[in-house]
Amino acid sequence: MIFAVEPDRIALPNSHFIGGEHVAGDGQIAVLSPSTGQVLGEIPIADAATVDRAVKAARAALAASNWGGIAPRERLRALCAWADLIEAEAETLAMLEAVCSSRPYWQVHEGDIRITAEQIRFFAEFADKEGGALAPVADSSFGYISDEPYGVVGAITPWNFPISMAGWKLGPALAAGNAVVIKPSEMTPYSTLYMAELSVRAGLPAGLINVVLGDGPVTGAAITGHAGIDKVSFTGSTRAGAAIMENIARTGIKPMTLELGGKSPVIVCADADLDLAADCIDRGITSNAGQVCVAGSRLIVARAIADALAEKVRERFGRHRPAHTLAVTAGYSPIISEKQLERIDSIVRAAVHQGGEVLCGGARFDHEGSYYQPTLVAGVTDTSPALREEIFGPVATFQTFDTDDEAMALAGHPTYGLCAGLFTRDLSRALRLTRRIEAGTVWVNRYGRSTDHILPTGGWKSSGLGKDLGREAYAANRRTKSVLIDL
Repeated sequence: MIFAVEPDRIALPNSHFIGGEHVAGDGQIAVLSPSTGQVLGEIPIADAATVDRAVKAARAALAASNWGGIAPRERLRALCAWADLIEAEAETLAMLEAVCSSRPYWQVHEGDIRITAEQIRFFAEFADKEGGALAPVADSSFGYISDEPYGVVGAITPWNFPISMAGWKLGPALAAGNAVVIKPSEMTPYSTLYMAELSVRAGLPAGLINVVLGDGPVTGAAITGHAGIDKVSFTGSTRAGAAIMENIARTGIKPMTLELGGKSPVIVCADADLDLAADCIDRGITSNAGQVCVAGSRLIVARAIADALAEKVRERFGRHRPAHTLAVTAGYSPIISEKQLERIDSIVRAAVHQGGEVLCGGARFDHEGSYYQPTLVAGVTDTSPALREEIFGPVATFQTFDTDDEAMALAGHPTYGLCAGLFTRDLSRALRLTRRIEAGTVWVNRYGRSTDHILPTGGWKSSGLGKDLGREAYAANRRTKSVLIDL
């Protein structure tokens, strides 16, 4: 194996980062490489006392630095210095991410890090451009709406895009004047720890970002239930989001932003550019081996072009070849764990048992590590888990329609409403159908987010509450106070 970076060059941190210092704990969770199954190291589980220490460090940092009250452009300059350092340390960050995640080193190095740094700069620019407002009240009074930070934000991020998701949480929260206690996934903790270290090196107050390692039931519950956490931001599964809502309701009401699961439809009309649609479908379900909340996992195709499109998709799926995440050339990503690969395969086998037909894929790759072939399944029933459940793998179902009404009926999902794709050359049809699709984001003649960070993302139904990215993400980290003064 030829590596872009030799694995033995990577020093892996295994402690919390609280108050600007590493805080050791007993190793309790093994961190694995999905490319090989090798155990890389162990990390501790932060208990309630450790989380409390992190919250106190965050409050102390806010008080000592007056982070939420300093001149807004001072916050902007500090955050931009941090973004610059993240880019300068791209090699180390990419190593720390690729060694334990499904993200190939070169995709992180050339893509995720650059985009994350730019998002931090994007949110930093809101610091001196968004604020309160005067209120139209009687002449005998003076009314205004004050716009203020919450204080301490508790953030929990998933394993599929560790650096990007950390940026989603940290950028707007810090720009809005808050401190953060963040828990990365126990499967991919390393890059978030290093980002926090870099923040101190860049000049941000120590304690403004505190990283606690651990799992959901212990550490995540301690964060979301802590009285000193003023707001919660989470990205992950709908089931975990429901548990967070329950814990918050039980331990004390506080605002939350939840970006949760998806089962996104991709509708291809008869007049679509089939090569464009096939390329986008391929990227939409094979990127990160389908381990993406916005994965386009339900293909809904006009019957007249179904056979032609299926053949184009099969051909593209067949091009993918697995590669170690540290390989010199980026390849097809591994599934994060053997347990998740087995779940993906069991759903495909259940679909076949219920009468579905595997058009391509349907098995793991004959390759070291946890790799599953891009899979297309037709003939699925309405009750099939392949059609109803978020698989979080490279599996797409294939259904056909004859009319737009039929396409809309197939596109609807009883649980999810995160994203959708639509391919048509007819602008009028595109505008009509986008109004009818129940999803927080609809892409037309493309599939996937752009680097226009102004566009918010977030789901309808059980796909989430609130928004990440855009002006909305900054606003979600500020709270308003109405003031009325009699003159």
